[in-house]
Amino acid sequence: MSEIAVKTGHPKGLWVLFGTEMWERFNFYGMRAILTLFLVNSLMMKEEDASLIYGGFLGLCYLTPMLGGFIADRFFGNRNCILLGGLMMAVGQLLLFGSASIFGTNIGLANNLMWLALGIIIFGNGFFKPNISSMVGSLYPKQEKSKLDTAFTIFYMGINLGAFLGQLICPIIGDVKDAGGIRDIHAFKWGFLAASIAMLIGTAVFYVLKNKYVVTPEGRPLGGLPSKNDASDFEEGESQKAVFSQKSLIIAVFAFLGLGALIHFVGGQNLIYTLIYSSGLTLAGLIISDTSLTKVERDRIFVIYIVAFFVIFFWAAFEQAGSSLTFIADNQTDRNFFGWNMPPSMVQIFNGLFVVAFAVPFSMLWDYLRSKGREPISPMKQSFGLALIAISYFIIAHNVKDLGNDGLLAIKWLILLYLIQTCAELCLSPIGLSLVGKLSPKRFSSLLYGVFFLSNASGYALAGTLGSILPSTGDKFNKAKELGINLQDVLDKKITLTAEQAKLLADNQISDHNPVFAGFEIHNLFEFFMVFVALTGLAAVILFLLTPVLKKMMHGVR
Repeated sequence: MSEIAVKTGHPKGLWVLFGTEMWERFNFYGMRAILTLFLVNSLMMKEEDASLIYGGFLGLCYLTPMLGGFIADRFFGNRNCILLGGLMMAVGQLLLFGSASIFGTNIGLANNLMWLALGIIIFGNGFFKPNISSMVGSLYPKQEKSKLDTAFTIFYMGINLGAFLGQLICPIIGDVKDAGGIRDIHAFKWGFLAASIAMLIGTAVFYVLKNKYVVTPEGRPLGGLPSKNDASDFEEGESQKAVFSQKSLIIAVFAFLGLGALIHFVGGQNLIYTLIYSSGLTLAGLIISDTSLTKVERDRIFVIYIVAFFVIFFWAAFEQAGSSLTFIADNQTDRNFFGWNMPPSMVQIFNGLFVVAFAVPFSMLWDYLRSKGREPISPMKQSFGLALIAISYFIIAHNVKDLGNDGLLAIKWLILLYLIQTCAELCLSPIGLSLVGKLSPKRFSSLLYGVFFLSNASGYALAGTLGSILPSTGDKFNKAKELGINLQDVLDKKITLTAEQAKLLADNQISDHNPVFAGFEIHNLFEFFMVFVALTGLAAVILFLLTPVLKKMMHGVR
């Protein structure tokens, strides 16, 4: 480990956090790969409902870091929250293992275990996620903050090495089909069990190595109890405590309730999505009301907020991987990969594989551009990421345009999509984590990571909404044909279904109408993918145009 540290010029603690996060991401992404297929095939949910649950679950996973960051900053410290969160996520995966073990004999209990498991994982992730990211930033003293983009790109490689392993192993043992294409719906439990074991390994790695390596250059432990913070960790003249007045706290409560009512009743969002959106806006307002903030600190926090807003559209598009893109891989893709019929849940693996392959080259690229004085500032890098994801969806939209109801998409186009989206991710996600580390006042470090993850939460919630507008894929038309129903005529309103036919379609999880988004009816996969082209392309252009303004507000931080 010391040899790695010498060669890279990064603290040894980065590699401990790298390993801890790697196993945690194995756990999370391995479970994510098979979750929606488990919901649809074992718990007998509709794809639309599974997409909404998936989006809500991911959204809440990135809402609770707000709570985990607050508790760490005020009470428990980063270290204790990481250990608590890791153990909770391991327990949650074991409960999913239990749900997947008994659904055939007791579907009611299996559903209840599933909901309990997701709830425990949500809170466990909330304790874990902001605190490990905050500790990466804390490893670097003030004079070495310029290394953070590179550090977070290396850290991000750990995230995606874990994602790659999870998306490889969990589908192999958990998403099993026989030679005839019939899925073994009892195999999902083994994927969840593997995810639980990975989380226990990651927690043990951190527990054993934290005191030796996760320390300051002087050897003091990082992430301990807040009451033991050292004044030397703060900038000169920087306040060590947040100062929220009673008035600002009361206003925040009423703002939360008012925003919640507006989003739920006027915006038509469900309660989970309402909680995500209103919490993010309220917390952002509460932090900015802190009376101890200087003008420079307030400007820098506003930069975090502005960038976080655009990040929402990135994750809304990117996180189709676990829902709509998995359903397309399952139902309308030729998954023959060099003679092997790849499980549909494993197609996502290319994202993690490409990140592992390209994280270091991207890190070297930023270092080279920095040495030449030509490195783009962080918001501009993120606008490039949004543009790339728009391009990826434009290419896939072009290739599904003429598929019809019976054609199969070649797997190479999904692989290309994940390649381009990986480059987009490396321009945006680790850069965003680094930006928060650079711009956050230390007393708000974990909490502002929580706020930034709330933009992820909002993006995932939007991803669930957008995933639910996936139109019927080829398998649905074929199944309807077996039932004696021409689904295309039904969708085109050329025929009226009898009550018996409507029940047949519902029982087979086939919708009798096209989905609608923002007043527009989505007729086919081409129109579905063009929604993402429009959202991310427009966001990329606006963020790029805002870059000069954001540069001034960053007050010298790049």
